[in-house]
Amino acid sequence: MEWIHDHLKQAPEIALFLSLAFGYWIGQIQFGKFQLGGVAGSLLVAVIVSQIGVSVDAGVKSILFALFIYAVGFESGPGFFRSLGRQSVKEIILAVVLAVSGLATVVILARLFDLDKGLAAGVAAGGLTQSAIIGTAGDALTKMGLSPDEVHRLQANVAIGYAVTYVFGSFGAIIVCVNILPWFMGRGIRDDAVAAEAAMNKGQAVLGIGQTLALPGLVGRLFRIDQGAGKTVAQIEGANREDPVTVERVKRNGRIIDVSADLALERDDTALVVGRRAGMVDAAAQLGPEVQSATGMDLIMQTRDVMLTNPAYADRTIADIREATAQDIRHGIYVPQIHRAGTPVAMTPDTVVKRGDVVTLYGSEQDIRRVSKVIGDVVLPSDKTDFVFHGLGLVVGLLIGLVVVRISGIPLTLGAGGGALLSGLIFGWIRSGHQTMGNMPTGAVQLLKDIGLAGFVAAVGLSSGLQAVQTIRESGLTIFLVGVIVTIVPLLITMVFGRCVLRYDNVAVFAGALSGSRSANPAFGEVLNKAENAVPTVPFAITYALANVFLTLLGPLIVAFA
Repeated sequence: MEWIHDHLKQAPEIALFLSLAFGYWIGQIQFGKFQLGGVAGSLLVAVIVSQIGVSVDAGVKSILFALFIYAVGFESGPGFFRSLGRQSVKEIILAVVLAVSGLATVVILARLFDLDKGLAAGVAAGGLTQSAIIGTAGDALTKMGLSPDEVHRLQANVAIGYAVTYVFGSFGAIIVCVNILPWFMGRGIRDDAVAAEAAMNKGQAVLGIGQTLALPGLVGRLFRIDQGAGKTVAQIEGANREDPVTVERVKRNGRIIDVSADLALERDDTALVVGRRAGMVDAAAQLGPEVQSATGMDLIMQTRDVMLTNPAYADRTIADIREATAQDIRHGIYVPQIHRAGTPVAMTPDTVVKRGDVVTLYGSEQDIRRVSKVIGDVVLPSDKTDFVFHGLGLVVGLLIGLVVVRISGIPLTLGAGGGALLSGLIFGWIRSGHQTMGNMPTGAVQLLKDIGLAGFVAAVGLSSGLQAVQTIRESGLTIFLVGVIVTIVPLLITMVFGRCVLRYDNVAVFAGALSGSRSANPAFGEVLNKAENAVPTVPFAITYALANVFLTLLGPLIVAFA
């Protein structure tokens, strides 16, 4: 044991990654329908490892959490700012309900178990996982006119109560948000997350890695010309104005020939036709039988995103643009989808296209190059991360976190986590309107979220686990059990209120809002893991920002009423 202690003390990062490895392994084990999850598993293993007497520097914990929360904000920035308004009222009320029920629970338990003001504030800070309560409560204690020794004793009790209850404060929130809430609602987080994402994507299919549609909207077909003999390419392409097709290649007598609008097709020509499925069905009846293959008739098609910057195309309907654009410009180009601020726009003839919209073009390389020069800037896919953009984003967020505003002597601050979240939201929103900068691949975003959150939780367990266990041994289980109640009861009250009064009906959205109203970052991480998309992020971001204010204010109130 001494050998292990010495080596882990020399290289505490080993303890961190050991906690992650075994934590995720334990988190995969299912107990009936209950599954701990990787984040909670990492916390549990970290507490066990901490008993050896190893801890991780607090700076590592801060860095990991900043990376996690910035990545979360960046991913959901466009959706967050779009959601602000009347539709945010439910999240505001939810955050207020949790703060009020948390205050009432702490005050009642403090009187029932005869806890002094310091222990009561510490239990609130740990059970509600709001470390800022330590500062606001400690400051309030100095203003009560007590002797310096008494103030020092009560402030020490704040730290003790926090150390004993913080670990379960994180763990219990995961249990409620990830396991109890879906059971209470009778549905799974993943199912509701998929449903919400589908609604946001205007019914467009959301494909995962390795998934394709069995019936793609845009297809290519080879036809041996029979009924279409004598018709020109222009006649074939213009036969269906709603769903036009494009004749991309023609093979005659074993030789590929140039395709032009006035080219007349002959019997037994082989034509490669590309278009939407509906148009292709109509074209097939006019051309001839479909053939399986023909040498030299393959054509590589591309999909490219282009940001609309040409004002000549802005603030016009899709139908208007289609009618006014010359055939030689739009020939061979199809628009499968349009995104605005990261969200798909419904593709109807009356849809108005805005400057800054990202238009997805489908066509040959030559056609896409021609059209993109006319409408805007090509957004090239890249595996590189724009560290200039995101490094600045993190700096801005951490600087915001340093700002302290005092209201009636109570210091209010977003802290590093809230600042990084706000900055991530802003920089994600900026990126959505300027796709040529600020790139961060989806895989990179996911890695930052995973390693940031799990590493942060493991660091918390390594730092607080030993002290928490020792304090429980010395003072008994009373403080710990009080902390369990403080963790669980406000969450359950808020959960019932949100379902029965606020009428939350989507589990993924509700889980995000509930975890944010408790500033329960580990719980939110597990919610994201279950959802497998960013649906819970927007409600979390709103309630998390409010919780940092509301829960911080509990410090002086607990000192006053406990």
